[in-house]
Amino acid sequence: MSHDPIGNSCPIVSPMDPVIIMTNFPDRLSALALAKELVDQRLAACVNVLSECSSVYRWKNEIEHADEVPVLIKTLSQNYLQVESLVKRMHPYELPEIIAVPVAEGFPGYMQWITDETMPLPDKT
Repeated sequence: MSHDPIGNSCPIVSPMDPVIIMTNFPDRLSALALAKELVDQRLAACVNVLSECSSVYRWKNEIEHADEVPVLIKTLSQNYLQVESLVKRMHPYELPEIIAVPVAEGFPGYMQWITDETMPLPDKT
């Protein structure tokens, strides 16, 4: 195991291990724009833009309610910082949820597909 890319001291997955990064967007259109950009840049093999949900949370000492669109990003741990940066750039919230969860087990073919689809394409020059 290695240490995480953002400097926390707890051990996490290695850079080539699959992770699911979760976030929420306030609307489907912005969530789909993020999904397309992540896949276009090969930062994600697949992005699930789920149905709207209701979120309840505390923000600035007030209980808030919001309808949000959950987004699940399948990628490799080594891509976390780039995914985080893109989410922050495209997200309208002051403090967007961006959480990475390690994938402990998975169908080997699917795990390999995540790796294949998030690796840079060979340079054709």
